[in-house]
Formats: sequence, C-alpha cells, structure tokens
Amino acid sequence: MISEQIFDQLLEVSVLFQADMDRSLGALGLTVTKTHLLWEVHQQGPCAQQRLAEALGVSARHVTGLVDALESAGFVRRSPHPHDRRVVLVGLTDKATETVNHMQQQRSRDAAALVAGLDASTTEALRSSLDTVLIRLRRLVADAGSNHGGEAR
Repeated sequence: MISEQIFDQLLEVSVLFQADMDRSLGALGLTVTKTHLLWEVHQQGPCAQQRLAEALGVSARHVTGLVDALESAGFVRRSPHPHDRRVVLVGLTDKATETVNHMQQQRSRDAAALVAGLDASTTEALRSSLDTVLIRLRRLVADAGSNHGGEAR
C-alpha cells in the first residue's frame, strides 16, 4: 500500500537525518542534547540551569552534567545571576557562538539542497503535506503517552 511506502520513506528520512546529525555534531564534540542546550542559550541568552532543564525536558541534574561537559569543551561559561546569588547563569562562549552560526548557515544550505529543482508549487505542496503528517504524528505520540506507554504497535 502507498501509505506503508510513505511510512517507510519517512522512517528512512528520520534515520538519515539522525545519522547525519550524529556525524556532523560528533565531529564538533557535540551530541543532539548538548546542541539543543546551545540553541536554547543562543535563542534566550544566558539562562538559569533550571530553565534549561525545563526547555530540554530533562532533570536539573542532567543539565548540570551537560553544562559541565560543554564548559570543559569551551562552549559555555557559568556566571552569577546579577540579582539572585542562588542562581547561576549559563552563557555561550565565542566558540559556541561561532559554532551555532556555522550550524545555521549549514542548515540553510542543506534545506536549499533538499528542495533544489522542485518548483514553487511542488515545494509548497510538500510543506503542506508534511504539516499534516506532523500534526497527525504529534497526536499519535501524545495519545500513546497519555496511555502510559500506549499499546504495542
């Protein structure tokens, strides 16, 4: 059935994206989770570790380990909060800012390459179709989560 072919293609896209991210981030000494933390700090500015834990959906203890590793690698620095001495802020170093900027440029190049040769109407149809698939997939994932693990698929 065509629906199963589409499902298999989406799975392959997912696997290929993950392998490419693992390869490119690994070359920088990063993981997906560490990169997510860098993106959050890049978008929000210096953040409290508790805020980062919420944004990443992980425990504060896990964020401490991530920040320790990123600090050791020269990507982030800790500094005291200007108004609350109990809070430590996590900010990007120049190395991290350069890395994030490079990743943004690479994202733009990769995105353009993926749709190169497609006309505007085909590109828009693909975007719209993927929106629909994502909405349905998010709903399926949420429903499975609300069933406490869901049923075996």
